[in-house]
Amino acid sequence: MPAEHPLADAVDNLVYEPVQVRDHGIDLTVSAVYEVAAPGRLDFGGDELTDADLEPVPTELESPHDEYGWWHLEGGQYVIQHNEFLTDLEGAAQLQPRNELLARGGSHPSMQVRDHLPLIPLTVADGGLRIKENARVSTLVPIGADAQ
Repeated sequence: MPAEHPLADAVDNLVYEPVQVRDHGIDLTVSAVYEVAAPGRLDFGGDELTDADLEPVPTELESPHDEYGWWHLEGGQYVIQHNEFLTDLEGAAQLQPRNELLARGGSHPSMQVRDHLPLIPLTVADGGLRIKENARVSTLVPIGADAQ
């Protein structure tokens, strides 16, 4: 495990550090999946800014002995939340979907993050996708002069 990774001290609440911290970046895990139940509002001045109503998607155990459940997602749009959060990040980092997510018909936008990990939209292809609780779905990589 590369404990000296430039982002290691800026990410807190890792599920299992030896697997998540890698040479090229830090894998982030999903803690919740939501469906948008009612629309949010976005205006020019911010006086009418309103959050969307989000409904959690429940997990299902595939076996009575399972410790973690699975989200059974149909094709469409969702919103995900990570287990991890940022602390003391200097500058910006790039958040991107893991190749394993992309190869299985899921995607989320790549973006620069600075002081927090926002809720992010997740797109699932028409065939659907199953995601296990705490699955690694994103990777946080350094950008600029800090990149290895």
